[in-house]
Amino acid sequence: MTAVPSNAAVLVADVGNTRTKVAAVVEAGAVGRLPVVGRRQDFSSREFRPENLSRWLAAAAPGDAVLLVAAVNEAAAARLEATVADVSATGPRRLRQRRIDRGHLPLALAVDVPDRVGIDRVCAAAAAAAARPGRAVIVVDCGTATTVDMVSSAGEFLGGAILPGPALLARALAEGTSRLPEVAALDSAPPPPLPGRSTQAAIACGIGWGMRGAVSRLVAEARTALGGGVDVILTGGSAGVVRDALPDAVEMPDLVLAGIALAAGRVRDKL
Repeated sequence: MTAVPSNAAVLVADVGNTRTKVAAVVEAGAVGRLPVVGRRQDFSSREFRPENLSRWLAAAAPGDAVLLVAAVNEAAAARLEATVADVSATGPRRLRQRRIDRGHLPLALAVDVPDRVGIDRVCAAAAAAAARPGRAVIVVDCGTATTVDMVSSAGEFLGGAILPGPALLARALAEGTSRLPEVAALDSAPPPPLPGRSTQAAIACGIGWGMRGAVSRLVAEARTALGGGVDVILTGGSAGVVRDALPDAVEMPDLVLAGIALAAGRVRDKL
């Protein structure tokens, strides 16, 4: 297999349970500064359409490229990788891909079972540690699941807490009861004021205010556990649900993608 040239574009893909996020690395990272990604595109992980990815690839990297994939949704990752293989086989350019694992990231995992930590959590934590060297960091990632993870000032992933995200909570109510409807758009609008005067409003109140309260308390507990100066980074597609509850948080929408990009130097020569 011919190696990918050193000047090939670097692409990154974060394959989640709900969405697959792809982007091109436009600037390499440095000490205290994360890689910069651009040309971001989001696809549905459940209704993945190969032609959409093909169009994005043609626009984001018309020449040789390396795609680094971090996945928690195996079926969606397999569809993405098959599409990339087809594009590479039928096109004039070289397009290689590599699945990222925990060992490719510059982060120690100080947890009981390191191999069971989701790669998205590790990527986000690695990016947080790289962005805040020498500082303890709390990473709040609001997606299908909401995670509140802790990184020590020494750059170690310490674990954290996981709870359902707002859409998953709404779906559970809709599927687990006979009359409660599913509430959409909880991640893009503030919850209504109490009392909720309809079933939908009551669900939106419960999930919206409940998520804010839960995450705020978890962050407070994490601060106590870490002690001293602590930075808070907020990311994820549903970050808007808890944004107002974390006024001192720095929002980094592409944190996981930047974390994947950190692995480029460790895997590129092996493609």
